[in-house]
Amino acid sequence: MTWLDAVPAWCWWLIALVLVAGGQQYRVLVAQGETGTVRSELADYRLQVAERDRRAAAQARTEERRRQAVADEEGESARQKLELAQGRATAAESAADGLRGEIDRLRDGHRATCDAIATQQRQAGTSAVMVLGGLLEDADRMAGSLAEALERSRIAGQACESIMDGMGAKPSQKP
Repeated sequence: MTWLDAVPAWCWWLIALVLVAGGQQYRVLVAQGETGTVRSELADYRLQVAERDRRAAAQARTEERRRQAVADEEGESARQKLELAQGRATAAESAADGLRGEIDRLRDGHRATCDAIATQQRQAGTSAVMVLGGLLEDADRMAGSLAEALERSRIAGQACESIMDGMGAKPSQKP
């Protein structure tokens, strides 16, 4: 008989059970260690993502402030240009009123002269001076309003272009 036969069979089962349980315990410990490593890596990754998000949000806020500053600056510039154009339009309108007064004075003088020279010529048709004076007056009014509208449109267009250039956007096509 050998020493192996001296050990009862249930002991062999107990030894096998202890070896399997010990192996499983070792696997559990190794898995827990790997889980701890993965958790720490995950925590580091979350910190990196949070920091990257914070930086991106800060950059977006900075860019938004920069663009708003450009828009505000260009808006103020356009407002000042519009005020200047309005002042010029007012001065031009005042000068045009003076010219209209001069035209009216010349018409009145022409009427008085015509009355003294020949009443029949005036009755035959409207004199050329009267017609041309009326046309000049109408053309002057129309030119003034068109010039004012054109100046406003030009200033608004330049302000939009400046804002877009300041924001870094590139228009699709320039004519």
